[in-house]
Parts: sequence; C-alpha cells; structure tokens
Amino acid sequence: MEQFGQLILPVAFFAIFYFLVIRPQSKRTKEHRAMVNALTAGNEIIFAGGLMGRIKAIEGDYAVVSLNNNTDVKVQRASVISVLPAGTIESV
Repeated sequence: MEQFGQLILPVAFFAIFYFLVIRPQSKRTKEHRAMVNALTAGNEIIFAGGLMGRIKAIEGDYAVVSLNNNTDVKVQRASVISVLPAGTIESV
C-alpha cells in the first residue's frame, strides 16, 4: 500500500502539468498552424515584427507582404501572428 501512495503523487503531478501546460499549448499550436495554412493573397495580417500588411502572394513557406504601395517584404508564413478583418489597414 505504501508503494501505491508513492506512485500516486508523481502521476497526479503529471496530470496537473498536462492539463495546465501541455494540452493548452498544443491547442494553440494547432490553431496557429490552421491559420497559417489558410492564408491567401489579399489577407491583411500582423506578423512577428509587429508590422501590418496585405499578402500579395504565397510562395511555399513564404508570403510576399505589401506594407504600403512601394514596399514589399517576404516573410515566413509561420511568423504571421494574426489575420485582421478586411479594411483594417485603411482604418488605422
């Protein structure tokens, strides 16, 4: 019976760690992966540098993003933090 008591504590710690850390992180990762895979030309985005722009083209793992009429940059699709509602850039 004493061995059972020593086994239950590490199992309880792992269960708490799993439900408070591992599971929420894997859920966020899955949501981000789905968002990145759904990117298309014309989406308005914010990427990791904090810059906002409109996607001009998707080239494999990269996206060509227009920051203004004269400036285009190529960023990794995984660096996109969020997709903005259409028209957000003009209203800022």
